[in-house]
Amino acid sequence: HRPSIMQQETSPLCAADIIEQLKMKFAFLSGGRGHGGSPIIIFPEFPTFNDIREQEFHNVLTYLTSVPSLTAAGVGFILVIDRRQDRWACVKGTLLRLSGHFPGNLRLVLVLRPSALLQRTLSDVFFRIHQNEFNMKVPVIMLSSVTDLHSYIDRSQLTQELGGTLPYCHKTWISQRTDVEGFAVLVKRMAHILQVLGRELAESELPDTPLATSNLLNTHSNRRETVKGDMAGALRHGRKILEDLREPVRRDPDSSLNPDQLENLAIVHRLLSQLNESLTAFDEFWLLHQNKLDKCLQLRRFEHNEANDSLTAFPHVGMSPTHTERLLRELAYQEEKASGLLDRMKALVVESSALTDGCEYMDDTVRIKCAELQKAREKLPQDLKARRALLLQAMELHQGLQSLVKWCEDGIYLVASQPLDKCQTQEGAESALQDLEGYLETANEKLWWDMEAVQRVLEKKIMVQEMFEKRRVSLKKLAAKQTRPVQPVAPTPEAIKSPLSSPGQYTGVLHQVSTLESFTRSGCSITAAVSEEEENLSVLRRLVRVNGHWQYEVNVGECVLQGYAAEMDNPAMSALMPAALNNKKDVLFGNMQEILHFHKTIFLRQLESYADSPELVGRCFLERMGDLRIYEKYCHNKPRSESLWRQCSDCAFFQECQKKLEHKLGLDSYLLKPVQRITKYQLLLKELIKYSKGCEGSVELQAALSSLLGILKAVNDSMHLIAITGYEGNLGELGRLLMQGSFSVWAEHKRGHVKVIELARFKPMQRHLFLHERALLFCKRREESGEGYEKAPSYSFKQELSMNAIGITEHAKGDSKKFEIWSRSKDEVYTVQAASEEIKTVWVREIQKLLTGQLEACRDHTKQKRSHCYIQYISLIHRHARYGQKNGGVERQQTEEEQRNEPSSPDGQKPARGKGERGDHE
Repeated sequence: HRPSIMQQETSPLCAADIIEQLKMKFAFLSGGRGHGGSPIIIFPEFPTFNDIREQEFHNVLTYLTSVPSLTAAGVGFILVIDRRQDRWACVKGTLLRLSGHFPGNLRLVLVLRPSALLQRTLSDVFFRIHQNEFNMKVPVIMLSSVTDLHSYIDRSQLTQELGGTLPYCHKTWISQRTDVEGFAVLVKRMAHILQVLGRELAESELPDTPLATSNLLNTHSNRRETVKGDMAGALRHGRKILEDLREPVRRDPDSSLNPDQLENLAIVHRLLSQLNESLTAFDEFWLLHQNKLDKCLQLRRFEHNEANDSLTAFPHVGMSPTHTERLLRELAYQEEKASGLLDRMKALVVESSALTDGCEYMDDTVRIKCAELQKAREKLPQDLKARRALLLQAMELHQGLQSLVKWCEDGIYLVASQPLDKCQTQEGAESALQDLEGYLETANEKLWWDMEAVQRVLEKKIMVQEMFEKRRVSLKKLAAKQTRPVQPVAPTPEAIKSPLSSPGQYTGVLHQVSTLESFTRSGCSITAAVSEEEENLSVLRRLVRVNGHWQYEVNVGECVLQGYAAEMDNPAMSALMPAALNNKKDVLFGNMQEILHFHKTIFLRQLESYADSPELVGRCFLERMGDLRIYEKYCHNKPRSESLWRQCSDCAFFQECQKKLEHKLGLDSYLLKPVQRITKYQLLLKELIKYSKGCEGSVELQAALSSLLGILKAVNDSMHLIAITGYEGNLGELGRLLMQGSFSVWAEHKRGHVKVIELARFKPMQRHLFLHERALLFCKRREESGEGYEKAPSYSFKQELSMNAIGITEHAKGDSKKFEIWSRSKDEVYTVQAASEEIKTVWVREIQKLLTGQLEACRDHTKQKRSHCYIQYISLIHRHARYGQKNGGVERQQTEEEQRNEPSSPDGQKPARGKGERGDHE
């Protein structure tokens, strides 16, 4: 029966599985108890007991012994075997079956022997003879009557057929057991349904449209209502079972329930409590989930309304003053309309912020949309203001252009209307000259802008000015010297039509552009390119020469060490120094002295050498990148220094030192300088890269920036690493810290049976992961407290996974930002959700890189091991060969005979045997 036993260990028997065997009633659990609370199993008279199959007998006894509580079963069972109407053979068969296999602890066996005179006598005789065959290991007592039985078990604990008063109905007992066990299965199934539904709801992605979001909310609500209905039905079923179990007490208030019935009652109460707790947990989760979907729906509707009610697009500037005035009126309407829009945006941002701050289940999409909405709300007034300023500038431009065009047209009219015949005289020429010069003086008062339309107007203006200049030159000649009268033909003002005179349009193209102007413009562009290169080089020199300011900072740092650190060793200041500062100079200042010495004697001098070729300064950083790691030690000590400073900042010692140095800032400001310096280096390199594109040292600058960012990342990671608490091992043995970050984690443990109450957990765990070369640590981030460096978070160690015992699944179901980490046996699976797909990709690649490296190392180790074994094998063969050559006796004689029998070589000599030939053969 081994297969059935194994099956029962994995899946316990239920009453419904063996209901037909239980109905046979060859054994039953009456609910009575013996001395010490021992459960009583009664074997009533059953004529065909010997015909019961072994499997049926085993199933019934296994189930009956599993019904009482573990405490009662641990005391031991009392078996009452009623064989008053049977023969000795039946008694013997029953005892032999029980001695062969009884699945529980036995305490006592009571047998009511056959009542017939002959069978009673045979029972007494044969029981003494065969007593050793039974091997019961507990007392087996043969009783003559129920009266004798009452001396061992109280009558109130025996059924009526055994002369007792305990009420028992086998049909009712089977029905109650079936109901209780069926309800337990129902509760487990409902808890599993809640768990699956909660996980599906939590992992569902938020749609991008109002309709899809509304449909998703309706779908989830319908599924929730369905499950709630099933849960309500399960609760009603459980309460109905409770009423049935209490029915005997309700019919007869003076009666009481037996221990087995009380156990059934406790089980149903416990199952109902678990069901209620699961339902409460799901309701709490649903409120948060529904709130999230409602807010998402509001956000999508607002985005939709915002798209419909967005500001009407219009050109930045108008094509004419009239057009621009119309755009200004439209902008005023849009500004009035935007006022209500901004109020709605503000209300939604406040609600969304409250939701995301108070709900840890909120999807990142809502937070992103909320941030975008906040940015749009802040940007909208700025855009409106910028548009109004641009339109006002455009109006000013148009007015200036109109004035300029009018000036050009008036000037053309002035030139055309001058009477040339009067200019033949000196007085007439001087008068006309004064008119032209007076008009030219008004040219500089006209507004012009560097735009294409304006440029054409300016070209027109230049043309008019040239026209004036030519006329002025001619008039000057005429005014200085009278010439022979000339009869010029002047154009009438009506015949001159300016191409710019059409209202609202500033077009018109010069058909003649001088070669000199073209050459001048090209020359200006070349000069501009050269000046831009010179400007970049000048900027690079200024950036590198900033080290003069750094030299000042070094001098200040040395002054601080002299004015504070040295004074800590001054006996005259010991009275002012608190006890907490004694022997704590290294804690307060860290390796600040080492940093200052490095900059003063090495680094700043090397930077100065690159003043004439600043684009090559990346080489200096690359050469000294190893030395710059001294900042890591300083940053590691900074939390301790900050804590010590806060503890003693108000003491008279620091105040006296600051007074002597005449510093406006306290010591903590100067202790922060090295941390600021290492971060300023990366800003310097970024600026150098910006202004050195295409230069010789741009590659070195980029490499220096990458290396420096690596140092900053190592400092940041190590600051998190030293904040881990609760890890009992040595973090240094885990290898280099490669990455660290916060994630949402779902853990699934597949070993053993999961309790029903644990199935109702839907929310993920917030964990901070530390990826080392040899292990992955799961920690819980604790709340930040304090100020400054004391506000740094701490991490409580929770779990460690060795890298040589895990695997990774790149894509997890339900979200592109999730991946899975599992043990090799897959007993434990951790679903990890990153904040973005980019973060997930970086982590997955790094873990895969580690696992691939482990595999290659394992293969190399296997090859080396095989090579070593092969060398040992060859060495062993040669050792045996040498041993064979040294060994004498018969073996040597056989060798000589073989040599004599071998044919000679052509030169008369016998062929020589190879040195390893015998060894090879062996």
